[in-house]
Amino acid sequence: MGFGDAVKTCFSKYAEFKGRASRPEYWWFFLSYIIVYVALAIVAAAARGLSFVLWIAMLAYIIPLIAAAVRRLHDTGKSGWWYFIGLIPLVGFIILIVMLAAEGQPGPNEYGPPAGSPEGTALPPPPIPG
Repeated sequence: MGFGDAVKTCFSKYAEFKGRASRPEYWWFFLSYIIVYVALAIVAAAARGLSFVLWIAMLAYIIPLIAAAVRRLHDTGKSGWWYFIGLIPLVGFIILIVMLAAEGQPGPNEYGPPAGSPEGTALPPPPIPG
């Protein structure tokens, strides 16, 4: 998944907290957030009256950024509630980055098929011996 596809996908799943997001999808979208933030911060600093544009853009990004992070955690087999580990001072943020950067589970998990695989084409779970 490329930069444009990731941004389009994350904004089309604006507040969708179900499912999974691949590493490229999340990190390309996160990069787009950083680029927009830096560009608008420069513009807001140059033109004093435009700081409201920066706030509007950041508010527009916050929900899809959290939703993409939750879907990314789902891809690694973790609950979206793990996102709140980032609230722990100093170490929480580092732990969250490590979890977001971890490789996703290759097959289907409790959150659905792997990111990018069409619905219903994922391999079924292995049979339970017994």
